Amino acid sequence: MSELLAIAVGGALGALARFWSTNFITGLLGAGFPYGILIVNVIGSLLIGIAFVVLVERTEAHGAVRSFVMVGLLGAFTTFSTFSLQTLGLIEAGRLIAALAYVFGSVLLCMAGVTLGVYIARMLN
Repeated sequence: MSELLAIAVGGALGALARFWSTNFITGLLGAGFPYGILIVNVIGSLLIGIAFVVLVERTEAHGAVRSFVMVGLLGAFTTFSTFSLQTLGLIEAGRLIAALAYVFGSVLLCMAGVTLGVYIARMLN
């Protein structure tokens, strides 16, 4: 039960962090392209790479701690469901090039983020 509570609390905090972050980024960069979720997904991918190394590879953290951070907090912070809906919106608006840029940019940048996160965490002994 403690692991479920950890996921729920982490998820609530991650969802709030995503909401505030995407609104802030959209305020800075505008709503013409879904920069907010793109940037949040890249940052979340970087952080989950670091968390994986620290909580799984290095410390074998308690299951509730891993679940709080990786499933709850970061799982709710990054969201490919919103990504998918925004991609569909771009397609339906006739912005196929923007949709393709968003899809490929999200996948490639998030893979780079998680790779960099794992690399950084592994370099920090």
